[in-house]
Amino acid sequence: MDYNQLFVKFALGILTMIFQINIFGKGNLAPTTALDQLQNYVLGGIIGGLIYNPSITIVQFLLVLVLWTLVVFILKFARDHNNWIRNLIGGKPVQVIKNGEVQVANCMKAGISANELMFKLRSQGIYSVEKVKNCIFEQNGQLTVIENDEANIRFPIISDGQVSQVNQDVLDLIHRNETWLKQEVKKAGYNSIGDIFLGEYNDGKLAFTGYYKK
Repeated sequence: MDYNQLFVKFALGILTMIFQINIFGKGNLAPTTALDQLQNYVLGGIIGGLIYNPSITIVQFLLVLVLWTLVVFILKFARDHNNWIRNLIGGKPVQVIKNGEVQVANCMKAGISANELMFKLRSQGIYSVEKVKNCIFEQNGQLTVIENDEANIRFPIISDGQVSQVNQDVLDLIHRNETWLKQEVKKAGYNSIGDIFLGEYNDGKLAFTGYYKK
């Protein structure tokens, strides 16, 4: 075995992993989507499988790493800029409780049992589904719970500057609508919801974090 070639391949593999983590975000350190998991599996397979194969030259090994990095970049770019591709790659969150009623068909579709659902709710200090306005089973297997009480709002009202990411449940709890929210965004000095990176509602007040400083 050529240990010099093995060392170079190993170094290239480590550098590629560091590059992908730093450039594409830290999602693969704590995977929350299928793409994050796939990125880890394939990159691990490339490094672990090809690194010991003497018939694979350093140049060929490097080309495979570059090709996979390019594929990951294209997929992540497409996911971040297209809702259809985002849903295709990451899957859709599933609503399992709505207005205090368990959505049994959605629970079966998501593969979550009644026992598992209640366990996850209890772990968040909730012991009755009647107290839940909305409960979403996320892609990473966790529950996002909005209690049927304005005082318990713990989730953003706007995320990532997308109208589709406006939290309608929060608007319902504070008895407002999207038109009102758009007006508040303009009052705060922004042109539209698209200018807002994060919007929060706390203690009866809105707080916006824009993509740019006013």
